[in-house]
Amino acid sequence: MSDIQQRVIITGGPGAGKSAIIEGLIAQKYDCLPESGRAIIQDQVRIGGSALPWQDKQAFAEMMLCWEIRSWHLANNNNGLSFFDRGLPDIAGYLQLCEIAVPKHLDRAIRIFEYQKTVFIAPPWKEIYVQDVERKQTFEDSVMTYHAMVS
Repeated sequence: MSDIQQRVIITGGPGAGKSAIIEGLIAQKYDCLPESGRAIIQDQVRIGGSALPWQDKQAFAEMMLCWEIRSWHLANNNNGLSFFDRGLPDIAGYLQLCEIAVPKHLDRAIRIFEYQKTVFIAPPWKEIYVQDVERKQTFEDSVMTYHAMVS
């Protein structure tokens, strides 16, 4: 199996159950790489940084880009499948959703750091959707994010 075939993205809007899927895969001993957005938000809040989706969307996207490239490289240490809780293409979807132009370097990164062409996308699921400290989006925002990820 090639490196590309071993990197599998699980995506979707916020609160669609991606983390629960990832937790199930971890329980089955699969290699899983965590979502960048939530961790970046936690770290930025902790240090008083401004790379937050409600403060500086562009800086937030750049932080996610760095995180996802690092995660892509970390998967090189695995001999089997690696599941990613989101991936580089999600950043382009996020920027499009925010009506921010996708920079050329992000587009280039998406072409260079490839994943398996089959992507698993969790649809919006109102019954399980909850907001929390890091997830400030409404359910309607989650639906719009889902459509951005699909495109």
